[in-house]
Amino acid sequence: MAIISALRREPMQLQELVGATGFSRATAHRLAVALESHGLVRRTVSGQFALGVDLIALGRSAGEQYPITEAAEGPMSRLRDATGESVQLYVMDGENRVCIAALESPHGLRTIVAVGEMLPVDKGSAGRVLRGASSADRHGDGQDGHLTKGDTWVASAGEREPGVASVSAPVHDLDDSTVIAAVSVSGPIDRMGMSPGDSHGAVVAKAAREIEVALRR
Repeated sequence: MAIISALRREPMQLQELVGATGFSRATAHRLAVALESHGLVRRTVSGQFALGVDLIALGRSAGEQYPITEAAEGPMSRLRDATGESVQLYVMDGENRVCIAALESPHGLRTIVAVGEMLPVDKGSAGRVLRGASSADRHGDGQDGHLTKGDTWVASAGEREPGVASVSAPVHDLDDSTVIAAVSVSGPIDRMGMSPGDSHGAVVAKAAREIEVALRR
């Protein structure tokens, strides 16, 4: 797992892999070659070790085994159509948040978050939703987050990444007591503005409620 985690960032030569993992050269080579035999690691044309293609299928299977991804398909598609912006679904993974589903905006200039990408929870509207930010929190665009029950959302602008704005809403469990995910719409500030919640807050909150309804079916 240390080998795979290191290669998650970028392909590496053996010596770089040694430095990233702290393993001896012999151990790093032995493990990388063993992973290669199972399709989890591959060699590039330049001889670097890189993540193997079998991980693509594993990642897809992992996503499919998350019930919420299936429940979110329709609501996320409608959200993208309604806003014209990229849409993501995040869940907590340890101290970070991970994107488990994503749809890209049809615009040439758009926000791209890859499925499986890890992001911090201390920045960005989705991170604040998953942290359980209260209405006392202030965000990059100066808007308050609203995380009481009902049609709620949190917005940020230029907080996680300069030039990017986002609006996110919490998805609750079947008992409506715990936030299990955050659905988010994100795009360039030039299109979404410094107060993106004004135009997108209600529709993002609606998508979150639709996901909750789909989970109960």
